[in-house]
Amino acid sequence: MNLYTSILRPLFFRLDAETAHNLAMRFLAVSPRPMLRLLFGRRVPAAPATAFGIRFPNPVGLAAGMDKCAEALPAWEALGFGFAEIGTVTAHAQPGNPKPRAFRYPARQALVNRMGFNNPGAQEVARRLSLLRASGRWPGIPIGINLGKSKITPAEEATNDYLTSLHALREFGDYFVINVSSPNTPGLRDLQEISRLSAIASLLRAEVPDKPLLIKIAPDLPEEAALEIAALAEKLGIEGLIATNTTLDHSSLPPDADQQGGLSGAPLREPSTRILRTLTQHSPLPVIASGGLMDAESAREKFEAGATLVQIYTGFVYRGPQLIREIVTDGMFAPTTSW
Repeated sequence: MNLYTSILRPLFFRLDAETAHNLAMRFLAVSPRPMLRLLFGRRVPAAPATAFGIRFPNPVGLAAGMDKCAEALPAWEALGFGFAEIGTVTAHAQPGNPKPRAFRYPARQALVNRMGFNNPGAQEVARRLSLLRASGRWPGIPIGINLGKSKITPAEEATNDYLTSLHALREFGDYFVINVSSPNTPGLRDLQEISRLSAIASLLRAEVPDKPLLIKIAPDLPEEAALEIAALAEKLGIEGLIATNTTLDHSSLPPDADQQGGLSGAPLREPSTRILRTLTQHSPLPVIASGGLMDAESAREKFEAGATLVQIYTGFVYRGPQLIREIVTDGMFAPTTSW
């Protein structure tokens, strides 16, 4: 019996999406690793991958947005993830957008969220990470930190905002992500414009020359814009890209139930793979695929399109830890590439 899909998911889905998320995070935060392994089955088989100089136990990671505040890092390793990305973290603490702000569409295997980077701020996240490290419970998998712009910070001051977060968190991340692609912070996607992105990425690159820096892009970009970002990343020595964030294309949802926000899950599979394939065909940079990974087949599609690593979020909500094992066991197209 699959504990998650048989028992836990039906219980969680009786609650609104954000309440269920918060409850799950609290459970994972306090659960010992041996108990999680006992509850959710055997260990995920080893499938080592190397990207941007980091060795990963397997190529399946937790996408940003699930563990925004670094509450449950030891749990992700226990569940079988090969890496985990926390955040999005901003320089200033912020409550995010008004509730309700997360919505499920089970018939479409989709989610819509307009969370708005709710997090306690970079300094508080750094404090939590410091305490975790001091406790001896730091996970044995790579940890990425996803950085975003604070809502109160004007676009012209975005570079210093990102830099403030990086200063606070630089000692804790194995890699860092410049998030300029969430649709839920006004004006954030405008930072994908090349001159603005260049200013941010150049300064952050200079600040952490010894750690990998990645850029996360939107699935709604024209091909030319995606390739401009890839060319800029290569020029600046950025180590990789993440394709993609959530989409603003809600054409797959019933109009009478649609909600404003970024759409993830099964409907994101095709547009995210399109961007992924464009990037891998024209750029030498390794790409982490994120978007629409719901089963082994969709994972194979990402690896066939050139992904070096993959990340899951909505698939994890619908399928639970079993999805990690399924991807590693049946969803890998070929041995992962070292970069």
